[in-house]
Amino acid sequence: MFENLSQKLDKALKVLKGQGSITEINVATTVKEIRRALLDADVNFKVAKEITDEIREEALGSKILIAVSPREMFVKIVYDKLTNLMGGEKQDMNTKGDPAVILIAGLNGAGKTTFSGKLANFLKSQGKQVMLAACDVYRPAAMEQLKVLGEQVGVDVYTEMESKDAIQIAQNAIKYAKANNKKIVIVDTAGRLAIDEVLMKEIAALKKAVNPSETLFVVDSMTGQDAVTTAQIFNERIDYDGVVLTKLDGDSRGGAALSIRQTVNKPIKFIGTGEKMEAIDYFYPDRMAQRILGMGDVLSLVERAQRAFDDEESKRIEAKIRKNQLDFDDFLSQIQQIKRMGNLKDLIAMVPGMGKALKDVDIDDDSFKPIEAMIHSMTKKERAKPEILDNSRKQRIAKGSGTTIQQLNNLIKQFDQMRQMMKKMNQINPAQLQKMKSKKR
Repeated sequence: MFENLSQKLDKALKVLKGQGSITEINVATTVKEIRRALLDADVNFKVAKEITDEIREEALGSKILIAVSPREMFVKIVYDKLTNLMGGEKQDMNTKGDPAVILIAGLNGAGKTTFSGKLANFLKSQGKQVMLAACDVYRPAAMEQLKVLGEQVGVDVYTEMESKDAIQIAQNAIKYAKANNKKIVIVDTAGRLAIDEVLMKEIAALKKAVNPSETLFVVDSMTGQDAVTTAQIFNERIDYDGVVLTKLDGDSRGGAALSIRQTVNKPIKFIGTGEKMEAIDYFYPDRMAQRILGMGDVLSLVERAQRAFDDEESKRIEAKIRKNQLDFDDFLSQIQQIKRMGNLKDLIAMVPGMGKALKDVDIDDDSFKPIEAMIHSMTKKERAKPEILDNSRKQRIAKGSGTTIQQLNNLIKQFDQMRQMMKKMNQINPAQLQKMKSKKR
């Protein structure tokens, strides 16, 4: 996500590296490169011109502080402009109502149904009583897909498999929610492969009938400027409250995220960053601007970890670490929780400096598969006591997992090093730790 834009902006800002002052010449060169980077990222031409004109004007009017280099000052200006361009600050979703109704709209292929499931899971994790309503009466298996997603995240899904009346289904779903103490109803609606009058009339009528607390327009970020055009047309007909950008983990140039807020004047509220049900985040314009400029996004990384890691499981493993009893089952549990946080390359990019350092490294979500296969090929006793793994056992495990003895030996070595490090940490009492910290100061 935004990798090309980040690299090109970094290249543009290098013009100012080592410069003693901001001048009209180096500002003009830098601004030209920034505009080119934005256009390459499929940002709307008018939007790109507006933001770069503002950057130029502010840069030439800036006074460089003694402790701040021209490049640092310019980065700050670009960061502020990108943040404002994407909305300034996070916009909350309205969940007031009895029940609150959240209407999901968009074209086919944008990821509406998947997002509906993710949103249900997201709200459920916050302790909300939520349910889904299947109102896509046209796409084959749309209702079945929503039912599967509902079962996956553990929420009720209201369906009327034989009905073709989306408005009636939605109204009955709301009645069901009231009768069953569900506080939020997420209504998944039909889309089309292209905008047509039938779609527009239906979604407008559905909105009028259910009077939603929140209407979200879901758009595929990989469609670039087409996404902005579609967003404009939908907004004219249903006046939605916010935008959801999906597939930001794919080959997205980021133009939609940077253009949609300015063009449609509606906030981006959520982003989808993968196929997993946990791969959903609020949209924070300031954090996204940080990531685009290679500053990382530690806050979002911490929030994802808090959502993904089970408190009880973490406490159990912490207790075993303190007793130096960590085994391969615990290691496997930690891997599963890390995977729930989302796309690995996306996570690494949230660590300041890491995205740039590893930009050419191929980091696949399947990276954990060989490790999982090796652990799954072990017996329960072998997982609990890795020290019993002799050559015979190793050969069986390697063969069963489709890996090599070398890969298995590397895993065992790394696991043993981790246990030794944790053992040493446990031997340091709080007074010693405080003493070590004082010495560093």
